[in-house]
Amino acid sequence: MTTTLRGADIVIRTLERAGHTTIFTLSGNHIMSLFDAAIDSKLELSHVRHEAASVHMADAYGRLTGTPGIAWVTGGPGHANAVGALFTVLGQESPMVLLSGHTETDQLGRGGFQELRQVEMAAPVTKASWMATNTATVGMDVAKAIRIAASGRPGPVHLSLPSDVLDASVPESAVIWPAEVDFKASPITLNDAAAEAIVSILAAARRPLFLAGPQLANRSGRTLLARIETTLGVPACIMESPRGFNDATLGAFAEVARRADLIVLLGKAFDFTLKFGGAPIDPSCRFISIDPEGALVERAARELGSRLVFGCVADTRHAAETLLRVGAGKISANGWPAEARALMSDRPASWSDLKSKTEGKLHPAELFRALKPYVEKDPDTILICDGGEFAQWGQAILSNDRRMINGVAGSIGSSLPMAGGSRVVERNAPIFAVLGDGTFGFHMAEFETAVRLNLPFVAIVGTDCRWNAEYNLQVRDYGPNRTYGCELDPTRYDLVVTALGGHGELVETIADLPGAIERAMASGKPACVNVMIESIPSPVVRVSAP
Repeated sequence: MTTTLRGADIVIRTLERAGHTTIFTLSGNHIMSLFDAAIDSKLELSHVRHEAASVHMADAYGRLTGTPGIAWVTGGPGHANAVGALFTVLGQESPMVLLSGHTETDQLGRGGFQELRQVEMAAPVTKASWMATNTATVGMDVAKAIRIAASGRPGPVHLSLPSDVLDASVPESAVIWPAEVDFKASPITLNDAAAEAIVSILAAARRPLFLAGPQLANRSGRTLLARIETTLGVPACIMESPRGFNDATLGAFAEVARRADLIVLLGKAFDFTLKFGGAPIDPSCRFISIDPEGALVERAARELGSRLVFGCVADTRHAAETLLRVGAGKISANGWPAEARALMSDRPASWSDLKSKTEGKLHPAELFRALKPYVEKDPDTILICDGGEFAQWGQAILSNDRRMINGVAGSIGSSLPMAGGSRVVERNAPIFAVLGDGTFGFHMAEFETAVRLNLPFVAIVGTDCRWNAEYNLQVRDYGPNRTYGCELDPTRYDLVVTALGGHGELVETIADLPGAIERAMASGKPACVNVMIESIPSPVVRVSAP
């Protein structure tokens, strides 16, 4: 008797072979065969309330583990809901794969059910996007998606799976199964000659600076940059915020950039966050670009001209390790790393005394001063900062090497599903999400997901009844009497979470905050600490030039 397998069975077995058994998904017509095939498999499905949430959960999984998170969604509107979330993943260089159901291939162009040009829709926000067309080779498609997501500059990949490809059966002997090598990309290494040339340029500089991209915004990446700073004697930091030089996480970073005479872009794209090489960067500052994408090295050359003194294509982590090996002991620090680190660690002394001037509301600074010991007590704590002005205070005040932010894309709303996805990875340590009340509205229903799946975390919601980032932009650009569409109600988000089965706390005084945090942590449930705050602009750390 000939054994046959459906395309759906091949997809499931391929994921099992790759060790990708954690799936974030929302069901729908086009992928019901995948759900059926998963019943007898090792896969564990986390079923969410909105397709974008499955992408955000897979994003968190990818950032924390370094291996691609997997999201399944149905075709048409399900795919459309998921695509917007991919922009955040792309900006933060997080490895993940979106598998979308799709109209049957024999109905394409004929007005098939939920027919949509899904490949073209996802292409601008992914590293690669295509449609599977053959049941026997669909496993190879899945392996290719996983390989691309984790190779070079990590990022999202989309694969559409038509219903007829998933439903069709083929003899098991006809299936082309991916080998282990098909899931893994060969790294692009930095050769020693190129490394020695870069070290020579670094050694000749007085104030060199390494700037890394978001792919290193994790524990292992931060450790790697710390080794660069100590071994090579060159300060190193991550640029992962759309605020660029005004990212308060990096203290007086604009002053560090102003003093640098050589900037090494270590997997950091040359883009708007660097003001395209303009102020505060000195016009005489030179650049080196080390990037896994040749197109980005070319872009840096085009934009910088003669200021780019060296460019090469190499994977970020492999290049860093080669530079550490080749350059150890060859660069004189001359006090510059300590000078730069002091500037990036600088926080105004006045922040320690900032308090609310409004009864029944807290200043964001005093809130985060109170939260700080809870976040920093356990080194494995995960911190997620999401949104505009409020979360910026958290990023500036709280120190954590397992921190995730909404990132270069500048998109908000991902924190609640990311907190749930983080709990799938981290079963024991505390998980905190800090977000504004505007941000809370994007995915509040995912509290039900977290309750149902037993994924406890603590969300600290700063409620100032305002889209505060937009409000401050309007005040700056148009004047205080020209603000529009920014006001929100003082909604009891804590009661919303309680109604969804979680734990809720309302805080209106600083004295009540520690107890609320402790009760939320002790509840063992997904929890919301709803803190009434003053509407305060985000912080910016500035140092006067000498």
